[in-house]
Amino acid sequence: MIGQLVLALSLLVGLHEFGHFAFAKLFKIRVSKFYIFFDFLFPLPNVANFSLFKKKVGETEYGIGWFPLGGYVAIHGMVDETQDADALAGPPQPDEFRAKPAWQRLLVMLGGIIMNVITGIVVFALLTYKLGEEYLPASQARYGIVASPLAQQVGFRDGDQIVKINGRPFNEFNDIYNPDVLLDNESYYTVERNGQLIDLPKLGPGFLDRISKQGDEPFVSARAPFTFGEVISGGPAAKAGIQAGDRVVQIGTTPITYANELLSTLPKFKGQTVPVTVARGGQRLTLPVAINSSGKMGVALKPDLHLSTRYYGLAESVPVGAKKAFSVVTLQAKALSKMAKREISAADNLGGPVEIAQQFGGVWNWPHFWTLVGMLSMVLAFMNLLPIPALDGGHVLFLLYEMITRTKPSERFLENAQRVGTALILMLMFYVLIVKQVMKFF
Repeated sequence: MIGQLVLALSLLVGLHEFGHFAFAKLFKIRVSKFYIFFDFLFPLPNVANFSLFKKKVGETEYGIGWFPLGGYVAIHGMVDETQDADALAGPPQPDEFRAKPAWQRLLVMLGGIIMNVITGIVVFALLTYKLGEEYLPASQARYGIVASPLAQQVGFRDGDQIVKINGRPFNEFNDIYNPDVLLDNESYYTVERNGQLIDLPKLGPGFLDRISKQGDEPFVSARAPFTFGEVISGGPAAKAGIQAGDRVVQIGTTPITYANELLSTLPKFKGQTVPVTVARGGQRLTLPVAINSSGKMGVALKPDLHLSTRYYGLAESVPVGAKKAFSVVTLQAKALSKMAKREISAADNLGGPVEIAQQFGGVWNWPHFWTLVGMLSMVLAFMNLLPIPALDGGHVLFLLYEMITRTKPSERFLENAQRVGTALILMLMFYVLIVKQVMKFF
């Protein structure tokens, strides 16, 4: 876990900082330091100053710091974690950040985010090219479907097997969501239910809008029995003794066969300890599991469905990889919105280095490693774009303000904003790194 975490963070931080560095060099701005990780006790630039490695090439010192929670490039003439307003008291010099036009400064600040987005797209594109893309053949959805409330309104029932779309057989389960089908007022589905073929009512006008308004829940999904895949270390299931490969038989007094039954049952036991019966190696074990406040138990589900793989050429893999990369950003934005609305628990869904390391797992699996690197690169881009002072997004916000109003915020204002943003980040770090880890013991 530690090896994968260190390698992933080194790559991502290095590439992010290289984005800033490359644009700074392009616009002939002096950069005195390029560091992966901090060579000081963040956010105190003059405390515990030492590096694990450093080498000066030209005007820039390249190094690896000892404090592994970020990295930085020391760009002359910019208020950041290494320079305050007092250091910028004199008139701007031609090779300083503050002397450059606003559009150049904007690109310098966006450089890290741009680099992370490129990294995410490249990683997902190459994974798609190398491994292909799994999909579910329609014939393999043999356990029927799980119908959302909207699907039930148009006649679907849990367990229905969809056999035709507009009177014709189809090849892939995802053909159900074909926009051409959903946009056609005359579209209809044929299902097999209790041995009979039933034509459901036509979808009617505006059906795609109705789907978009129902949120994240899929219109219909393939129903499947399942086993547990990864069991998150330190989570409720792991503490109770549940193992990867276990098959749930019962939760409390509720029998469980399909994944949707588990997902609909767990929220009923939020904050409670419930007996979970699993089948393992021909035996049945009943284990007490403390379900968290979000109705989760800290496991990944492995559906029992036979998937097929579609392969792409290199050029074809790029748009597919880009779509996968930006889906990570969409998911992050939705999650942040739900946290703000208190629809999901921030405490259960915010994670730091410990949780990231647990996602890598204790076995080095290169496809899994690179998938997480691609996801983390997009998450890093998204988080850095948030309009919080001390993050790239805060600098971008002030630069956009300057470009629109043609009024430049004072260096003192930027310094104070930097302090506020740093304080917010430190509070979040304190919670994730200390408070949340301590709470796991209670």
